[in-house]
Amino acid sequence: MVSCETKTNEEVEEESIVEAEAEPEENTVKFQYLMQEEAYPDAMLELYSPLENEVFKEGRIPFEFNIKNYPFEDGMKGFQLKMIINGNDPIGYNMPIFKKELDRGTYKVLAYLVDDAGLALKEYGNYVDRDFVVGESNPFPENDDPAIGLNLPHNGQEFKKDEAVLVDFILVGGDLKEDGMTIKISIDDKEYMVKELGQVKVSDLSVGKHQLEVVLVDSDGNEIPGIFSKSIKEIVVNE
Repeated sequence: MVSCETKTNEEVEEESIVEAEAEPEENTVKFQYLMQEEAYPDAMLELYSPLENEVFKEGRIPFEFNIKNYPFEDGMKGFQLKMIINGNDPIGYNMPIFKKELDRGTYKVLAYLVDDAGLALKEYGNYVDRDFVVGESNPFPENDDPAIGLNLPHNGQEFKKDEAVLVDFILVGGDLKEDGMTIKISIDDKEYMVKELGQVKVSDLSVGKHQLEVVLVDSDGNEIPGIFSKSIKEIVVNE
């Protein structure tokens, strides 16, 4: 005699509930690579002060830039020089010579020019970086580690729910193709790999706070060592 096992309605309902709970949430965050239009490829940004590993007393530190082949005028269409210090948010300037108050410490400055849309120019010569020391502080170790400079977004920047987040970055001290590097953009455990310079548009983020990471990785997907090979920002999406 062959017996057949039957399931009660109660057993079927329990299995349906377990299957429903196991369904993963749909990933709606979207990434889109945007190729940047070439603007002012011959623009040159030179830094006369500070010099490499120059030591200053605490207080107002002089910065002196020389700008060539670029329509740099006070307030002209918002064209300006931007400066990132130790991976913090960029600060814009409409003058090539100025002073900035700095406390004791070791600093890396990354300065760059932007186009009329406020996007960082990325051709060699459009940017310059420099290490220096203020007060009694040890300089950064000598190395050739590449660095990431994040022009957009800023830490704490707020966006509307239907507004895309534009990620704009600079790579200093390396070449993605020649050095076999990739830029990994992560937000809320979702990742997107970029093998060319440009911008990445992130859309369909949920309302709330999000942590954005822009990291340099090697051909095996491992993070490249370096003090400034990663940039982390928190952004906020509002209704």
